[in-house]
Amino acid sequence: MVIGLLLLLWFGIEQRNRGTVGESSVPLRQAPDFSLGLFDGGTFRLRDELQSGHGRPVVVNFWASWCVPCAEEAPVLEDGWQRYRDRVSFVGVDVQDIDADALAFIQRFHVTYPNGAGNAGPTSVAYGMRGVPESYFVARDGRIVRKWNGALSTAALERYLDEVQRAGGI
Repeated sequence: MVIGLLLLLWFGIEQRNRGTVGESSVPLRQAPDFSLGLFDGGTFRLRDELQSGHGRPVVVNFWASWCVPCAEEAPVLEDGWQRYRDRVSFVGVDVQDIDADALAFIQRFHVTYPNGAGNAGPTSVAYGMRGVPESYFVARDGRIVRKWNGALSTAALERYLDEVQRAGGI
């Protein structure tokens, strides 16, 4: 596990050094469906969230407690969740982490949107996650309309939340 953590950390630093942090062009494609056990004991299912009575777009954020840029964006994501929660769902997928450390991170940054341990398993592979943090903006019809590598700023988050809502016909 330590080797995996070091590789992800190294990859994230290399992305930042090469200037690959930021908006990433991603072909419009269906978001892979996934089910995630949440730290609060519940379960998040992407398909259920998209097809629920409200049918809201979803922000899927891959993160880790040891990731410095993840700490930079945690308050931005929480603020976005608080302001958009009636129109957009958020879910955090914690990867390559220890649950106790992830829970301490969530408490430290007062994160209230659903989060669970993905442990860099099938969900991160299906999405093609390359490092943390990484965010995917999924429209109501299940298409990924935007991908962001690195820490999101408030301006970028608002821009992509507006875009994902328009793409979903809201």
